[in-house]
Amino acid sequence: MFELIPFDRHMRSVSAYDPFRAFDEMERSFFGNGSALSAFRTDVIDTGDAYKLEAELPGFNKEDIQLDVENDCLTISAERKQNSEEKKHNVIKRERFYGSYSRSFDVSGIQVDGIQASYKDGILTLVMPKKQETLPASRKLEIQ
Repeated sequence: MFELIPFDRHMRSVSAYDPFRAFDEMERSFFGNGSALSAFRTDVIDTGDAYKLEAELPGFNKEDIQLDVENDCLTISAERKQNSEEKKHNVIKRERFYGSYSRSFDVSGIQVDGIQASYKDGILTLVMPKKQETLPASRKLEIQ
């Protein structure tokens, strides 16, 4: 039988020893790669009157993603389920992860009713308008 070895773009020639890469590889071998179980990556951009959050969720259907807001906390959850028909095949190697991801964000300064969400090409985009600061009313006082 043949051996399938995943491609590692960080593999270099043996003569170019890098001690920092060796520490990284030691950490990965001890704790695992972590990419299968880690939280998805996000970017948060301040657009002035709103925040734009972009989350990488490749391979998910829109129906697999859930957004919940409770007590000034936005939770983004996504779950990928394994198809039961895929289990029937003789799998030689499986590197794709089936499970759930979840991340929470503080939205105390956000107008929750105005959040707009879209999902395209594996990127979930949330546009979250900032709460408008209310300035205290000013008035003139007369001296008596």
